[in-house]
Amino acid sequence: MSETRNTFYITTPIYYPSDKLHIGHAYCTVAADVMARYKRLRGYDVRFLTGTDEHGQKIERKAKEKGVTPQAYVDHIVSGIKELWSKLHITHDDFIRTTEERHKRSVERIFQQLLDQGDIYLGTYEGWYCTPDEAFFTERQLVDGKCPDCGREVELVKEECYFFRMSKYADRLVEYYEQHPGFIEPESRKNEMINNFIKPGLEDLAVSRTTFDWGVKVPSDPKHVVYVWIDALSNYITALGYGSENDELYQKYWPADVHLVGKEIVRFHVIYWPIMLMALGLPLPKKVFGHGWFITKEGKMSKSKGNVIDPVVLIDKYGIDALRYFLLREVPFGTDGTFTPEGFIERINFDLANDLGNLLNRTVVMIDKYFGGAIPAYVPNATEFDATLVETATSTVRKVEEAMEDMQFSVALTAIWQLISRTNKYIDETQPWSLVKDEGKREQLGSVMYHLAESLRIASVLLRPFLVKTPDAIEAQLGFAGAGFGWDSAREFGLLASGTRVSKAEPMFPRLDPEAEIAYILQSMSKGAAPAEAPQPEKSAAAPEAAEGVALIGIEDFAKVELRVAEIVAAEPVPKADKLLKLQLDLGTERRQVVSGIAMHYKPEQLVGKKIICVTNLKPVKLRGELSQGMILAASAGDKLTLATVEGDIANGAKVK
Repeated sequence: MSETRNTFYITTPIYYPSDKLHIGHAYCTVAADVMARYKRLRGYDVRFLTGTDEHGQKIERKAKEKGVTPQAYVDHIVSGIKELWSKLHITHDDFIRTTEERHKRSVERIFQQLLDQGDIYLGTYEGWYCTPDEAFFTERQLVDGKCPDCGREVELVKEECYFFRMSKYADRLVEYYEQHPGFIEPESRKNEMINNFIKPGLEDLAVSRTTFDWGVKVPSDPKHVVYVWIDALSNYITALGYGSENDELYQKYWPADVHLVGKEIVRFHVIYWPIMLMALGLPLPKKVFGHGWFITKEGKMSKSKGNVIDPVVLIDKYGIDALRYFLLREVPFGTDGTFTPEGFIERINFDLANDLGNLLNRTVVMIDKYFGGAIPAYVPNATEFDATLVETATSTVRKVEEAMEDMQFSVALTAIWQLISRTNKYIDETQPWSLVKDEGKREQLGSVMYHLAESLRIASVLLRPFLVKTPDAIEAQLGFAGAGFGWDSAREFGLLASGTRVSKAEPMFPRLDPEAEIAYILQSMSKGAAPAEAPQPEKSAAAPEAAEGVALIGIEDFAKVELRVAEIVAAEPVPKADKLLKLQLDLGTERRQVVSGIAMHYKPEQLVGKKIICVTNLKPVKLRGELSQGMILAASAGDKLTLATVEGDIANGAKVK
């Protein structure tokens, strides 16, 4: 990566706001965020760009189906994307939208320049078009007559359009690949591009459309809309002010150090985009990294398969750091990875709760118990095990840096966890519980405590690019919050001041009940990632219709659900679960316990005596160790939640029909 200058420019793809984003989008953006945080810690002047690609026929059609304007449609979905990035603690410096004037004006200038210099010409296109992917394909590129990228139906299109002379630059592009071996990563992506797309012969690329209106108009021929390739790909420079009156950011940060993209759009970024830049006479990005997909056992995520993973569900239930850790630890970056609820919960329980969380808890408890909460003095080589621990601690930063420069996040995290594991082993080796019994070994015991705290300090520094709350929690419990330990402090052992006071706290990562949590995640996946609803126009009175995206069911399906009236006779919080209440229900002929996530909306004393509706034929599950024998019904809108209650003298246990 860029080591010759003190700037670092990293980008994600601009996401297409036709639906709600899933964990795959979060994967790419979290990875870019980790890299940006790492480079900032290393002292770089970082520019981190993300955004949305908001034009095209698909958006226009979806907006028409909803009865709203395309702008209103994308505005609604983009607000949800920004909320997700906030929830993921993404530290982007800019969010570019292709509907913004700053972008559109620059795109018009870029198109006109390419047209004026003869790289773009007017012609007629006839070929196969995939609307969901907004991509054209030749007959030989189709797979079984369908889109080779997504497998969906294509339509034969014939229309007047402008073409970009891609073939003119093909040899120059291959030469660039050869002279810049690190341009495309992983290496396998480069071989795929050359063999599948360049060697068979690059065809000129259609770069305008006339069959829809939602996009940037060609300045000299406004019946044409600039197609996605020039419109979307140019965001990486338009966001820096290229083609505007003020291109200071462009002059400072371009070329990009890395474009981070999913493997399905590598072709556009390593063939179309470099050729456009060559035609404009601009430098090419230094690297395009095509990462793999997070899939499930059923394959690529889709609502129809019922295997979509909503990152918001996981964040709300397990915390932001659990999700960020899993995404970047589970698989080598660049290859496909499989998400399983079992793997996710195991990472939390074993890595975060057992290894890191338990190490911190044991260290703080022992310092509090043996030394009144004050970290003792550092005594080098007080035990025969000190040297190897110190060597592990101070060498970890080098391993992490080497991995990060190659964007091998899982390798970097593995190195940090080797330090954490070595520190846990150090406790077993030194046996502080035995040292405390011998007053003559008081100094040795103190040095053991110091080694534990200092190893955790170094780990907290190295974890800062990856985790957003955990490093602060470590610092707070070990008493050095605000001490300003920077990245380079991880190279030196012994910087933590003796006498620093520790503070006991609740475990950072409480151990989870695997069976209950796996059931919870599977249930959320089966619901799918519900599409983000666009704002709806007012409707006149008409026959009722099914909600958009909701499958109709027959009366026989509804009859399978048993709903009964239940009276809440007792309610109390579930320990260490601020969203859960444990309810005791009177169902007339029996009593049941139900655990419900309504603690943010109701106090226990408000619930006693209420008659509510309970689903009584659900399979019992355990939530945070508490048995839940059903589910109560409620309605929610935004942040508001209200229980479905029953009025009047209705007997407990009465069936709801």
